[in-house]
Amino acid sequence: MEDKITLNLPPVQLIVRPDADSRRGGAEVFDQLRRRWVALTPEERVRQHFVAFLIGCRGCSPSFMANEIGLRLNGTQRRCDTVIFDRSLRPLAVVEYKAPSVALTQKVFDQIARYNSVLGARYLIVSNGLRHFCCRYGCGSGYSFLKEIPDYETMLQNI
Repeated sequence: MEDKITLNLPPVQLIVRPDADSRRGGAEVFDQLRRRWVALTPEERVRQHFVAFLIGCRGCSPSFMANEIGLRLNGTQRRCDTVIFDRSLRPLAVVEYKAPSVALTQKVFDQIARYNSVLGARYLIVSNGLRHFCCRYGCGSGYSFLKEIPDYETMLQNI
């Protein structure tokens, strides 16, 4: 079961309750960025742990982060998993999450790059909770992969 897989992220105490809709079963987790209860799927578990990592270990303020940001791409409505904003509220980083059982393939990077063609963020981050990748977009030089996910202040310095 995916909820038993140990994630490659610092431990965090999630606020979890049984699902209020007994027909669906499962559990719900409180999302501090959306300020509401959401179904605790394997992907959502990764999101909640990763957001806690960004806040606790990378200095991102919840005030400059949002989950499930809507955007229009090629005439269809899409949603980015998490967007980190700079202090002027411009997209700084886009984060895409997958369940631990989902491999981080070129298809995942293509998806986040398409989202970023609309948002114009400098950083792209992909995680399945076990592996994490970050790349920086350089004007004219394309994307370059980084060895680690930079902290918020470092990201701000490189825009």
